[in-house]
Amino acid sequence: MANTIFEQTGGTYTQVGDYMLPDLLPAEEEKKANIGAWAMRHKRYLKQNHKVRYYNLLTSGKLNSYLADIEQQAQDLFLWLVKELAEKENVNEELKAENLMLWVQKMNNIRNRAIEVVNTKLIFTV
Repeated sequence: MANTIFEQTGGTYTQVGDYMLPDLLPAEEEKKANIGAWAMRHKRYLKQNHKVRYYNLLTSGKLNSYLADIEQQAQDLFLWLVKELAEKENVNEELKAENLMLWVQKMNNIRNRAIEVVNTKLIFTV
């Protein structure tokens, strides 16, 4: 039997019953990256709604670096939005010292709005 292209490139086969199956391994990941909550949400979104893109990233070995990039972008956008909205609405340490409950209410409102923006712009899009 003539060597196949798979065998010529160093591939091997394993016999399973009557069949010869190629020994395929997924591509190695470039590096293990810090995957946080934002990236896990985006990964779940891709897996459920954009399966082809998810599996292309997974089999090419680029999924972790892609998710690390999404995580970094989301974290940067979230922190920037919280800071900008707090400054715009005059939510500062002075308010915190005067009326702690009002400050907590306003900061929670700002954080929730920032989360919605990040989800809309980065997490639940392709």
